[in-house]
Amino acid sequence: MGARAHWRRCRACVPGECFPFHGIRTGGPVTLRVLVTADSLGSAWQYGLDLARGLSRLGVETVLAVTGTPSDGQRAAASRIDGLELVETGLTLDSHAENASSLRAAAGQIAALAARSGAEIVHLNTPALAAGARFELPVVAVQHSCAATWWEAVHDSALPPDFAWRAQLVRAGLQAADMVVTPTAAFAAATHRAYRLDHTPRIVHYGRAPAPVPLYAPHDFVFTSGRLWDEGKNLGMLDAAAARIAVPVRAAGPIEGPNGASVLFDNIRCVGNLGEADLARWLSARPVFVSAALYEPFGLSVLEAASAGCPLILSDIPTFRELWDEVAIFVPPRDEEGFTRAIARLVADDFERAVIGRAAKERASLYSPDAMAAQMAAIYRSLLPAIHRPVLAAAREAA
Repeated sequence: MGARAHWRRCRACVPGECFPFHGIRTGGPVTLRVLVTADSLGSAWQYGLDLARGLSRLGVETVLAVTGTPSDGQRAAASRIDGLELVETGLTLDSHAENASSLRAAAGQIAALAARSGAEIVHLNTPALAAGARFELPVVAVQHSCAATWWEAVHDSALPPDFAWRAQLVRAGLQAADMVVTPTAAFAAATHRAYRLDHTPRIVHYGRAPAPVPLYAPHDFVFTSGRLWDEGKNLGMLDAAAARIAVPVRAAGPIEGPNGASVLFDNIRCVGNLGEADLARWLSARPVFVSAALYEPFGLSVLEAASAGCPLILSDIPTFRELWDEVAIFVPPRDEEGFTRAIARLVADDFERAVIGRAAKERASLYSPDAMAAQMAAIYRSLLPAIHRPVLAAAREAA
């Protein structure tokens, strides 16, 4: 993007009939405009910002339609991204929808917004929204996680009623979308199996820019982060193992979830729900990072730790093997004794910690916002009529 920026309003706003659009700052030729949905809670928000940041460097504008209420800090972060237009829809968080009717109503409002926004592509980070309304634009549905595949991995029994209606809407949305995308091949296979899709989803790995961290001497502790309340993170097992580990085990993230779930630990010390800068400071000590997850469609917390040079001990599940094979130590996810031994050995071996940490950091460099954005932009373009397909700025520069 060019150095000189300007601000403009939604090109299709109708006074009194539009969501509140915040200004969009652009500084170069616009080749495409895409509407992206995101929750103000959870990883979908960060995904939306990272995607918009990468797309902006390709001359792609993003209208980020957010459900829930973003914080002042989130608004400020969005305002710093060229080509990003933040739309606070006022809609309830998708995860808080009480029934199918409320999700369908939200879908109708998102479809109306898309029609007014001047977008050429709709990118839904909640695939169920594609089942609830008629979109006049091509729809890309990105399946980040879902109740059906989570339940299968964690409980392996029949879906409870509250999960079943959500799964039905997700299946309908995935079938209605013009393209389905997942962050890993492992999760694509799980999604294909759970929803009996005609085609396997496209794979686009997540990307995160590494946070700047000071280089300190490694500290002897174990660290994990994420949704601590989520059964799928399997932290009860790690808490039990922590009783027999000679160094402290610390965890960052919320202990209470939006679904009412909560957790307390006997041996893990919780350090709170950290912002990006505070999390970077913890990771700068390059602790041994552990994820014993039973279910993980990608694992952004692992990527953040690897980007900081932390050595990784991970549960041996298909997702982690796909992303981190040969640069992490793997343990069966329910093997408490195995995790205890692996952590004890790595904490005691400074050389091995350094080698594994460097290997993880090198692998993490492959998962960048620019790589993610380039692949998503190619998918967007493939769904447009050939005569309207834009030539991305990056392609012109490379010619």
